[in-house]
This record gives sequence, structure tokens and C-alpha cells, in this order.
Amino acid sequence: MRAIIIDDEENIRITIRNMLHVHCPEIKVVAEAEGVNSAVMQIERYMPDLVFLDVNIQGGTGFDLLKLVNHTAFKLIFITAYDEFALRAFKYSAVDYLLKPIDPEELEAAVSKAIDAHSINDQRHQFSLLLNSYKHTASSPQKIILKTTESIHLVSIPDIIRCEAQGNYTQFSLTHNRKILVSKTLKEYDELLSDHNFFRVHHSHLINIEFIERIDKREGGYVVLEDHSEIPISVRKRDQLFKILKI
Repeated sequence: MRAIIIDDEENIRITIRNMLHVHCPEIKVVAEAEGVNSAVMQIERYMPDLVFLDVNIQGGTGFDLLKLVNHTAFKLIFITAYDEFALRAFKYSAVDYLLKPIDPEELEAAVSKAIDAHSINDQRHQFSLLLNSYKHTASSPQKIILKTTESIHLVSIPDIIRCEAQGNYTQFSLTHNRKILVSKTLKEYDELLSDHNFFRVHHSHLINIEFIERIDKREGGYVVLEDHSEIPISVRKRDQLFKILKI
């Protein structure tokens, strides 16, 4: 795979190039860039398979760059120092990212996922949702990407009824009896969806409050949702749930 490294710090570009040489010999770095304008030129010239892109670069951001390039048939791995809005946007759109300072094992894992990634059309969906998520993260985006082994699903958050932990996987139950199993933990989605009227009533269950039909008091308490599912309420979550419902 032909790769381009885009970062305004030369030492970071050198570090990534050296790590790729040692840990990912299947990746060939064909160019580097430090800013938006030079990066657009390099991408259009070399048409890479993989781009390592810093969030903050000369002349703008990595998000500005994605709006300008015509060639988008590449896999994308972001590089960033901690940025709350950027990290949330990456998570909503299921785009891979590396935090500085870069860890060799995390780099190797991200490259491996890029090699095994879905089709370029799916990647374009991710780019589109990524840009939208970053733009609207402060006001809560309304879509999320869910990856399965076969597909990438663009899901409207208001259509999610509940999420259930199944080991290191999470099963999403959606309107119209749709179900999607994703290989991420419930904790990650609890953090993402808490701003969208979702509440974790039990360590294994995250529910959309909008779909609550009633609460049964038997055996400590159950939430009954509009899909007829009965979700137990943990003792320590009961008072908090009732406070939220009163609000």
C-alpha cells in the first residue's frame, strides 16, 4: 500500500516513517506534507492507498483537507493530540485514529485494520459522516456509523431503541425489528450516546428513554420498551432514572 504522511511536525513524520519501516513493511511511504495546500497536491499526484493525517496542520485542519481533495479512494488514519471534539467525531464515524505520542503497537493495529477495511464506497460514507460529526459534535450529531464484519451501517441515532452488552460486543436493537452486532464494548457507546437521551439502566443495558413504554415495579424494577423488551433496572440506577424521567 502506498502511503502519504501529513503532519506539520517533521519529527512526527520521521517517527511514523521509521515505525512503518520496522513494523509495517507492506506500507511504502511515497510522500509527505506539512500543510493543507501541499497535502492536496501530493494526494492528487500520488493517489495513495493510505493517508496518515494530523488534525491540526499548516493552513487549516485535516477536516479542511478532506473537503478539498478530489481523490478520496484511500484509507484514512488520523493523528492527533487530545481534542475532545475530534475524538468524538472519529468515534461517531468509526474512523481510526492515533494519539500522540504514537505507540508502535497501536500504529501496527491501525494499519492492519486499514488493510482489512471495507470498500472505498464505505470509506466515502465514513468521510462524509466524519465531516458532519466534527461540524456538529458540539450540538450532537444525529447519525452514527456501526461496523459489522460484513457492512458499514449509517444509523440515525433516534432509531436506536436499546443496546445490549454481549461480552466485548454490543447488540443494537433498532426500529422496524432491525438488529446490528458491533465488535465494540457497551461502555464506548454509553459515552457517545449519553447526550442523546440514552441511559444505562443496567451494566449490560443502555436504553433510549424516548422508547420507554412503562416501568414495572416487580422484582426490583423493569423498564418495558416499545419493542416489548423488558430491561432490568439495577438498584443503584433506579433513583437516577426516576429523576431523569421527572425532568
